Amino acid sequence: MKKTSDKLGTESIGKLLLQQSVPAAMGFLVMSLYQMVDTFFVSRFIGETAIGAITVVLPITFLISSFGMAIGVGGSSIISRALGNNEKEKAELTFGNQLRLTLTLVISFVLLGYLFNEPILRLFGANQLILPEAKTYFNILLIGIPFLGWAMMSNNVIRAEGKPKVAMLTLIIPAVVNIILDPILIYYFKMGIAGAAWATTLGYMFSGIYTAWFFLSGKSELGISRKFFKFSGPIVREMSSIGSVTLVRQGSFSVLAIVLNNALNKYGLIEFSDGMNNEGGAHAIAIYGLIRTFTLFVAFPNIGVTQGLMPIVGYNYGSKQFDRLKNSIWLALKWTTLASTVMFVLVYLFSEQLIGFFTEDADLRLNTPRALKIVFLSLPLMGIGFIGAAYFQAIGKTKPAMFLTLARQGLFMIPLVIILPMIFQLDGIWFSIPIGEFLASIVSAAMIYLALFRKDALIKPILRSSKEGA
Repeated sequence: MKKTSDKLGTESIGKLLLQQSVPAAMGFLVMSLYQMVDTFFVSRFIGETAIGAITVVLPITFLISSFGMAIGVGGSSIISRALGNNEKEKAELTFGNQLRLTLTLVISFVLLGYLFNEPILRLFGANQLILPEAKTYFNILLIGIPFLGWAMMSNNVIRAEGKPKVAMLTLIIPAVVNIILDPILIYYFKMGIAGAAWATTLGYMFSGIYTAWFFLSGKSELGISRKFFKFSGPIVREMSSIGSVTLVRQGSFSVLAIVLNNALNKYGLIEFSDGMNNEGGAHAIAIYGLIRTFTLFVAFPNIGVTQGLMPIVGYNYGSKQFDRLKNSIWLALKWTTLASTVMFVLVYLFSEQLIGFFTEDADLRLNTPRALKIVFLSLPLMGIGFIGAAYFQAIGKTKPAMFLTLARQGLFMIPLVIILPMIFQLDGIWFSIPIGEFLASIVSAAMIYLALFRKDALIKPILRSSKEGA
């Protein structure tokens, strides 16, 4: 019987990448739209401090749920290669270990979040003005984080099976639930920041329930059996090694958020509409919160192509079809560069209109468009960094994937956020983001080139692993 995953090694690369990428991109597009809807209602009906509260909280909750994402990415790399090599039992054993690890880790971190919520929120930049609403939002979101962690893990496994449309629904469901509930809870029931938090939490819950139904209903190639929950040291080690790239990426994003929010508090001297310069840390964080609203939207084509690319690379690497692997990389680079350039043009042409749609606050309208343009200066290059890390991660080469992941935020952006404001004040914070992106893209492009054109670069890891196995 021909498996769904077999097409990853047989269909034309263009058709296959399109089939894999479009559902993933649409899923992330809907997620970006729900973030925009969330920001719209929070900004219009609650206020500036609520935007700041969400800006502080989201990096924390995503850090906790990223353990599920990291386990999902690490395990799906093993599953893709196992399915490509007709090792179904190994794939199922990997999935069982993923499930155990995800729920154990995420629930443990949620408990820690409840115990130490105020110190954690202060660490991530919550000042006295933002803290009350941040605590309300954070405590409610923690309820849904185990469901989100499970859904993020499952999303990668489902995509590794070659079922991108099903994986897309795990992203669309929480977005749609959030879009429906935001106006009901925030506007009609006047629940404020708690309404925004419950809308998001219920979305996470529905997504987790849907993915659980998918595996339990028998629609997956990977069966759930007690024997596959047996702990496997080699699989967990490989899964952790590969998944650590995703975890470090999210971890470095969270460290960046700590540095960035605290820098915004320190250097947030804002020119308000009354013409006076005042201490505006909360206002500066709100500006960044509005900019962050657009980040997922401008990146959704890159994320979709990257998500679609990974199972193709993993499968064809496992089946030793290296020409198909190279072609998929080049096509992905072309698509992401084109999409990012289009997004770049849209942001620059309509920055004032975009900000004006989300807020009626005169000070945010005055200061945010310019910052938005600065932050997205390097947008056309964004896809290069995405694809470089994804390629090495998909073939199980952790060290280069880890390096590329750290390069963008850890090696470049974080030091720049610390250094540049000392010279250029608030502008130094805004410029640190595109400069870091630019430097990371150059490094990623060089490593992709070496990996694809250096003699035997693709074959040596296969030969080495074969000798070790012997």
